[in-house]
Amino acid sequence: MANLSLKSDNFCTLSPTTSSHPSIFSCNSRKFHFLRLLPHERCLQYRVSCGIKEKENVKESEIVPKVLTGLRVDELKQKSSITETELRNGFDWNWPPWRNIPERYKLIGTTSLAFVICNMDKVNLSVAIIPMSHQFGWNASVAGLVQSSFFWGYALSQLPGGWLAKTFGGRKVLEMGVLTWSLATAIVPFLAGFMPGLILTRILVGIGEGVSPSAATDLIARSIPLEERSRAVAIVFGGLSFGSVTGLLLAPPLIQNLGWESVFYIFGLLGIGWFLGFQFLKDGQAFSTTESMPSSQSVYEEKPWTLVDLGGSLKEVPWKAFFQSRAVWAMIYAHFCGSWGHYTCLSWIPTYFSEELSLNLTEAAWVSILPPLASLFVTSIASQFADNLIANGVETTTVRKICQTIAFLSPAVCMTLSSVDLGLPPWEVVGILTTGLALSSFALSGLYCTHQDMSREYASVLLGITNTVGAVPGIIGVALTGYLLDTTHSWSISLFAPSIFFYLTGTMVWLAFASSKPQNFSVKD
Repeated sequence: MANLSLKSDNFCTLSPTTSSHPSIFSCNSRKFHFLRLLPHERCLQYRVSCGIKEKENVKESEIVPKVLTGLRVDELKQKSSITETELRNGFDWNWPPWRNIPERYKLIGTTSLAFVICNMDKVNLSVAIIPMSHQFGWNASVAGLVQSSFFWGYALSQLPGGWLAKTFGGRKVLEMGVLTWSLATAIVPFLAGFMPGLILTRILVGIGEGVSPSAATDLIARSIPLEERSRAVAIVFGGLSFGSVTGLLLAPPLIQNLGWESVFYIFGLLGIGWFLGFQFLKDGQAFSTTESMPSSQSVYEEKPWTLVDLGGSLKEVPWKAFFQSRAVWAMIYAHFCGSWGHYTCLSWIPTYFSEELSLNLTEAAWVSILPPLASLFVTSIASQFADNLIANGVETTTVRKICQTIAFLSPAVCMTLSSVDLGLPPWEVVGILTTGLALSSFALSGLYCTHQDMSREYASVLLGITNTVGAVPGIIGVALTGYLLDTTHSWSISLFAPSIFFYLTGTMVWLAFASSKPQNFSVKD
C-alpha cells in the first residue's frame, strides 16, 4: 500500500448526505482502501475504491485530477440515525453510557444487581427478627423457626429452577424469581402477626430466590468463556455479599426511624423496580449470549410449550448419569458443608454479636457487615487468582480444589479459635470470625465454578441438585442452632462446633473426589 499525502490538488471531499445510496465518482481501477468521515464512532464509515498507482516518479498525466470521477464509496455501517445537521456540527451523541458495553458484561452486571437485592431481602429478617421477637413475644426457638422457613421454599425450588432454566432460559427464570420474592417480601408486615401467613411469605421468598442461582449459572455457562468464568461467577455471586452489607447497613436506621415494617416495604419495592427496569432493558438492548462464545450458543425456542413437551424435556435430563458420578456427589456434599456454616452464621451472627458484645441493634448490625464486606475484597482476589492459574496452564480441577480447600479450612480454623476460651477480647474474636468467613468466599472460584466446568448444558440442573441439598442446612441448621442455644446457652456448641465438623469433612471429600473435567452425561452434551 502506498503512503498517500493528500494535497490541495488531489483532495476529495464527500458531501455529508444521509442518503442510503452510495455516491459514485470516477477514478482509476486500483485500490485506496479506507476513509472514515469524522473521527468518531457514531459517524458513517465508507469503503473507498479508487486508483492510485504506486511509483517513484509519477508522470504529469497520471496525477489525480482535482475532481475525482469514478470513485466508488460503499457504506460499511451506520450505528445510529444521524441527521445532516449533526454531521455538520459534529454532535457527539453517546447515550446511554452503557450503549457500547459488550452484551455479556451487561448480562453479568444486571444479574449481580439482582443478587444484591436477593440478599438484602434475605438478611432483612435477621435484623428485624430482634424487634419482631420483642413485639410478638417469640423465644429463640420460634425465631429460628421463622428464619428457617425461608429455606423450605429455597430447597423446594432448586431442582425445578435448574430444569426451568435449561428449558426456558436463565433470563426468564431469573426475572420471574425476582418478582416472586419481591412481592412476597413486601407483604410480610401484613401477615407478621399470623404465624402460618408469615411462614408462607418467607417460603415464597425462598422459592423466588431459590431459582435464581440456577438461572445465573445457566447464563454464565452459556455466555462466558472458561478464562473469564471465575470472575463472572465472583461478580454475580459476589452480589450476595454486597447485598448482605447493604441490607445490614440500611435495615437498622430504617427500623429505628420508620419501624421494622419499612425494611420489607422498601426492599420489596427495589426488587419490583429491578423487574420493571429489566423488561425495559430487554426490549431496548436484548442480550446476546453468543457474542463472545459462538461455540456455546444457547438458543431457547420461542414456542408454546405443552405438558407433553415439558414432560419430554424433563425425561431428557440424564438423572441417572448425574448420580453415578463421584464428582457430582463430591459437589453435593461440599455444598451441604459450606451452606451449614454460611446459613447458620448469616442468620445468627447479628444476635451473637448483640448478646456477646452487649451491642444495640445498630452497633450489632454494623459489626455484622464486616464478614460480607471483607468477602467482597477476598472474592476479587480469589477470582483473579483462579483465572490466572487456569490461563497459565494449571489444570482446572487442581485450581478448583485449591480454592475450595481454602474456603473450608479457613473458617474452620477461625471458628475453632473463637470457640476455645483463650481469653481473647471480644473485638479480637470479631476480627478472627470476619477473617474466616471472608476467606470462605474462595468457594466462588471453587465449588460454584465446577458446575459450569463439568457441563455447560446441564450446569443449571447440576446446581439445582447440589443447591437443594445445600438448602437443607438452612432448614435444619438454623432451627437447630436456636434449639441448642435455648438448651445449652453456649454459642460454641450451638453455632461453631457443627460448622467446624462439616468444614473438615467437606475438605476431605472434595480433595478425594472433586473433578472439573467435562462430563459426557448424555449424547447431546
